[in-house]
Amino acid sequence: MSDTALPGLVDAHHHVWNLDRRRQPWLDDPGIEPIRHSFDTGDLRRTATRTISGRSLERTVVVQCVTSLSETRELLALADADPLIGAVVGWVDLTCLDIEEVLDGLRACPGGTHLRAVRHIVQAEPDPHWLQRPVVESGLRAVRDHGLGYDVLIRSHQLPQAIRLAETVPDLRIVLDHAGKPPIAGGDLTDWESQIRLLAKHPQVHCKVSGLVTEADHAKWTVADIRPVWDVLLSAFGPYRLMFGSDWPVCVLAGGWNRWAATVEELLADCSASETGAILAGTATDFYRLRPG
Repeated sequence: MSDTALPGLVDAHHHVWNLDRRRQPWLDDPGIEPIRHSFDTGDLRRTATRTISGRSLERTVVVQCVTSLSETRELLALADADPLIGAVVGWVDLTCLDIEEVLDGLRACPGGTHLRAVRHIVQAEPDPHWLQRPVVESGLRAVRDHGLGYDVLIRSHQLPQAIRLAETVPDLRIVLDHAGKPPIAGGDLTDWESQIRLLAKHPQVHCKVSGLVTEADHAKWTVADIRPVWDVLLSAFGPYRLMFGSDWPVCVLAGGWNRWAATVEELLADCSASETGAILAGTATDFYRLRPG
């Protein structure tokens, strides 16, 4: 694990979208009004002004929002043009029988070398065994064979799917987005914690410390609400398999990038310099094979 590969801060999870170019249907949900407009990397630069443990934002990983190959191609082209973006987590249809050709095509398009992982919005799939479908497992093996990682986006009740995936495809590099969306607002973390500890037993699985504030009470959350989740993640995964992510601009719904950065700095207070460096840059650098900016 290299905690000095990038001396700055890596935001391992953020989004951009242009509503003039592509509709984002999930933005129609109630309560989303504050982010129901376009966001680009210039907006991120202007908002992410706070340092964490003396580190300023240096590189990012941009993550897909919709099930669209055209969006993935646009994110790759954006990464090619904007040095802030070090890697792209794109979308492919994991059930597609010609997935290898699709992945090759993405690699060949402008910015294709920035494709470092793929993601599917499993949290929206009603099938409680979606990740165990044979065609999906076959697709994920193709992802593995192309040297790509897999971002798992699930809700807490779907964690058993991720555990079975880690057991079935043990050489697939996995990162759990948003810590599996623990039910912070509800207050009972018992089931989530037990599943997280089972998942963390698999050394190929990493975890993003991201998206937590939007699982808490958007208006009233405090660091004390986040700390029990942080304590479980640090205990289960250890600092060298955790990575900081903002989930910007979604985090705007619950305080924004700078408030989340201040929270993470407080949570890191008892970590060593090496552990802090891993969480803020090293783990993401290694997982997404980021190059120095």
